[in-house]
Amino acid sequence: MATKKKAKSTGSTSVEKPANKLNGKGISAKASGTLEARDTARLLLEIEAIHCRPDNPYIFTSGRASPVYIDCRKIISFPEARAKIMQHAFKMIDKTIGWNKIDVVAGGETAGIPFAAFLAALAKKSMIYVRKQPKGFGRMAQIEGDLKPGKRVLLVEDLATDGGSKLVFIEALKKAEAKVTDCFVIFHYGIFPQSVEMLAAGGVKLHALATWWDALEAAQKHKYFDERGLNETRSFLEAPEQWSANHGGRPPAPRSMLGR
Repeated sequence: MATKKKAKSTGSTSVEKPANKLNGKGISAKASGTLEARDTARLLLEIEAIHCRPDNPYIFTSGRASPVYIDCRKIISFPEARAKIMQHAFKMIDKTIGWNKIDVVAGGETAGIPFAAFLAALAKKSMIYVRKQPKGFGRMAQIEGDLKPGKRVLLVEDLATDGGSKLVFIEALKKAEAKVTDCFVIFHYGIFPQSVEMLAAGGVKLHALATWWDALEAAQKHKYFDERGLNETRSFLEAPEQWSANHGGRPPAPRSMLGR
């Protein structure tokens, strides 16, 4: 497992030291560099929301293979870590967007809903949530809660990979005549340019507390990954499609089937 305080093997008990040793300065240059990002990454490792398994890669719904996996949903089960992360999020949103420019906090079904609720409570803002598709009965609603036309909405999700699902939620909000210019996530992969580009094309800016580069920096500093785990993760982050192809991954799905 990659979530022990001391470095532990991520699959093999005897691992040869890679030729290209991880460069800590290189990681730091790509990490967010903020105290909030570093602490969020540390907390995610501490609650075992981040896992490293280079010998048996994770295969995502997009078809990509990855040596690392993150489950931000675990945050809701750890009160102290949750409180710290949500305070980081609250402060970051105020600094980068401004809570005075937000009327409503919207959670994306389903992982974004609890984080939207936590933030809405901290900011004392109205909250709604957006379904991936309209429910098939009654009002056929895709948006639950009270949303008036013209309201400035912050879309909240747990994480972003290549950004595909965000477009579904944003489209639904805009159909309801909401103003959506920003999307916030706890964790952004930070390695797929299209996650930022697609949202930007729709006039939406993506904000995140931490990325995989922050997680890698924290994993090295606090000894959560062994040397192989660190190096394989770095190789994946620097060339995700190539790493995936070399480890059993499939080509990403068409744009209409992009992941989160």
